[in-house]
Amino acid sequence: MISPADGEAMLQGLKVVDLTSVVFGPYCTQILADFGADVTKVESPGGDAFRHAGKPAATKGMGPAFLALNRGKKSATLNLKDETDRALMAEMLRDADIFIHNVRGEAIARLGFDYDSVKALNPTIIYVHCVGFGSNGPYAGLPAYDDVIQAASGATTLMGRVDGNPRPRYIPSLIADKVAGLHAAYATMAAVIHRLRTGEGQHVEVPMFEAFSSFTLKEHLFGLTFDPPIGTEGYSRQLDPNRQPFQTRDGWVSIAAYNLNDFVTIITALGDPEFLDDERFATPLGIFQNSAILYRRIAELLPAFTTAEAIELMRKHSLPAMPVRDLSAMLEDPHLQQAGFFQQREHPSEGTLNEMREPSRFSAWQGHETRPVPRLGEHTDELRDQSGS
Repeated sequence: MISPADGEAMLQGLKVVDLTSVVFGPYCTQILADFGADVTKVESPGGDAFRHAGKPAATKGMGPAFLALNRGKKSATLNLKDETDRALMAEMLRDADIFIHNVRGEAIARLGFDYDSVKALNPTIIYVHCVGFGSNGPYAGLPAYDDVIQAASGATTLMGRVDGNPRPRYIPSLIADKVAGLHAAYATMAAVIHRLRTGEGQHVEVPMFEAFSSFTLKEHLFGLTFDPPIGTEGYSRQLDPNRQPFQTRDGWVSIAAYNLNDFVTIITALGDPEFLDDERFATPLGIFQNSAILYRRIAELLPAFTTAEAIELMRKHSLPAMPVRDLSAMLEDPHLQQAGFFQQREHPSEGTLNEMREPSRFSAWQGHETRPVPRLGEHTDELRDQSGS
């Protein structure tokens, strides 16, 4: 038994069979691997489709997006339509703590790896099914990717509520996939804790539609929270077209006027306290109701300042502010550099990689060196040798 304070990775000893692909499932299993779980990624002979997203650095099937989601894992290629490979998969599952996959229900049942079949092999296994839509609704079994989940959840209408352009638009991030991956990671760890308490395995279903709808509607259900509604949907602060980054003399800056008094402090600091003498701003309610006017005045004042001057001024008054940084400059961010967020690693086939470490920090564990991202099928022979097949 590993003692709680032995310095070992927190999920050390957990064996995970990972039959997921693209982003949703692999993000979950990379988190498990980062915390020390032994993750074996089972791929078809053609590999995870995300291996080919973006130009590979050196080796076919080692694209940058795949490299960002699959460190710490082994890779075994199995043809699960082949009887011998299915038998090897069954042997792996008998010895596993967790099986996680994103294969549609009917297809996984045809292969013989639905929950009841796997439970017969391993009664205490934690079986995690990553699905597009929950099995208890009319969309059950439909295929799903990030785009369609953004559309179905209302997320594609958010930008139009801000800028007045009615055309639905995707948030330019695989945000639904990644949110669902985080839900899958914590649901899996909750099931692990349940098994530690009770000895009982279970089936866990993580639906991307429900996960991302929950994420989006935390603030945007808003007035519809009540029945009957007390207002409209959509959190007005997030949808205010004036609450955007402000242009400075030489760039752009984000200043968050979250508390009502912040508007007074910002406009005074920017040199126009007389503007606030208007009776519209005489009460907290007046400031709230006229926040759009205050945002516009901040936007008018800031071009007189450089970004550095604006940041210095805001920090002098303990107001949250940061310069707008382009993606291309993130590797040079001084905070991320000092915090060790980006870490360079020499990959056996891909050369020097910039990796992002697990962002949480723990007083009882300092992290550990994970396996490099595996090449397709890199550990297949090792797995076959162990099984004697």
